[in-house]
Amino acid sequence: MKLVIATCQFPVDKDINRNTRYVMQQMRQAKEKGAAVAHFSEVCHSGYAGSEFKSYDNFNWDLLYSCGEEILKLACELKLWVILGSSHRLTGKHKPHNSLYIINDRGKIVDRYDKLFCVGDKSETTDDLAHYSSGNHFCVFTINGIKCGALICHDFRYQELYREYKRKGVELMFHSFHVGNYDARKWKTTLNYFGPRVRKVKGYPSTSGVLTPPTMQTYAANNYMWISINNTSARESAFPSFFVRADGLIIGMLPRNKAGVLISTVDTKLNMFDASEHWRDRVIHQGILHSGKIRKDKRSDDRKNY
Repeated sequence: MKLVIATCQFPVDKDINRNTRYVMQQMRQAKEKGAAVAHFSEVCHSGYAGSEFKSYDNFNWDLLYSCGEEILKLACELKLWVILGSSHRLTGKHKPHNSLYIINDRGKIVDRYDKLFCVGDKSETTDDLAHYSSGNHFCVFTINGIKCGALICHDFRYQELYREYKRKGVELMFHSFHVGNYDARKWKTTLNYFGPRVRKVKGYPSTSGVLTPPTMQTYAANNYMWISINNTSARESAFPSFFVRADGLIIGMLPRNKAGVLISTVDTKLNMFDASEHWRDRVIHQGILHSGKIRKDKRSDDRKNY
């Protein structure tokens, strides 16, 4: 099976109308470039509480909904799947979800992924958890015969999520990030944290910038899974959007701090190296943590002598 993906990035802002214009512009670019799916970054439609704006007090939900309807209409018009990052309002005083809407090529929301691991401590008053409620489900959907999953930003710190998606048969992951808007002071602090040697070697001098690309490559290779990774391009952005093949190879990357659309093709029939293909399913489904057969041998049992 083949699927053309547009991994999209732009400078996410608190201005919902501005974000909507970027989303719709890049949807059109994606279609013009032959993509079947346009993948957008974390809360790119609503903006990010704690980053673009302080809180959801007086947030214009009606405007978000009306702009969302325009995006749905365009998805139908273009016959384009859209993975859209936004905030999902809950009832009463419950904090909203940090979500990815899965919009099909008929302009219908077919599912929604809510960020499972929002950043913050157990008080739920810091970082993400000061503004968002964590999700409670995985999200698996099929596009053109390819089983897909969705994750958001800090979820990447939990390898168990990728294993669970693999257990569910996912072949392609849409992983949306929002790690940007570093002002000059914060960016300088980040640079000093790593020092000149690490900056020279790694290129993107922030914790996420250093760790995200190799982590995504590892998840791709260990799970034999294609991964689309995007980010806000708001300066300073910790890292640019990129795409990883199922063998762990990064096959495309956009410039950092610049809006753009990266086109990549998933081909599940492509013959690639998969180091753990013979034993992975047994590990995942049976919990057998070795290859081959175990031999009963007294010299194997004796671990205290040569």
